[in-house]
Amino acid sequence: MPLVTHAKRELHLKVVYYGPGLGGKTTNLELIHARSRPENRGRLVSLMTEAERTLFFDLLPMDLGHFKGYRVRLHLCTVPGQIAHDATRRLVLRHVDGVVFVVDSQDGRMEQNVESIRNLADNLRLQGDDPDRIPLVVQYNKRDLSIALPVDDLREALAVPEDVAQVEASALEGWGVFETLKAITKACLKLVGDPRKMPEGRSPSILPGRRASMYAAAESSAEIRVPKAPRVPSVDAPSADAGSDDEPRSEP
Repeated sequence: MPLVTHAKRELHLKVVYYGPGLGGKTTNLELIHARSRPENRGRLVSLMTEAERTLFFDLLPMDLGHFKGYRVRLHLCTVPGQIAHDATRRLVLRHVDGVVFVVDSQDGRMEQNVESIRNLADNLRLQGDDPDRIPLVVQYNKRDLSIALPVDDLREALAVPEDVAQVEASALEGWGVFETLKAITKACLKLVGDPRKMPEGRSPSILPGRRASMYAAAESSAEIRVPKAPRVPSVDAPSADAGSDDEPRSEP
């Protein structure tokens, strides 16, 4: 549901970082905010309680250059990880344009990952959105840890389709984070098409997705056992490349 303002030639996209509690959603946004140019970022808003590190969401309005003559502005949010805050999750998902599902790669966290992807699908349906129409990027976070499960095992357990963008990352060390942001932005803009031809205000997504198998697998998973992984070596942090007129850029 992108928001288009023709008078200002602006395209607004709301991206929600979803996933299990303490999986790295907030760390992603904090790092993006810290490494973005001050003139391109808004104020990072964080609501915290004793029970949950992030109760509501972190909001980051962020300029990403131009797309077909329109300035792209992202609104980045996280959801609370605890299931007790499910009503807040649904509130944050309202008018979502794209979702980054942050997978906790640690051994022993698969059940929480599966529960969270199932919860995402349920909440999207409850607010009238089709999960298969929402642009999605899967981020395998915490790849720097020695107890990180193999990506192939995580992908198989979550039934991630091949056409869904997938990024290995360590939000704590800072690599893979901007690659994830760039991937979800491109996925959202693929559905937008030409903003010059879109009606003023919000409009629905226009192309179907292909993620039914992922959500169906999550719904049918009663118990998942995956082997422990050997230590996965870290990689260098990716640089943010400047995009063309038709491709947004993320500027650390």
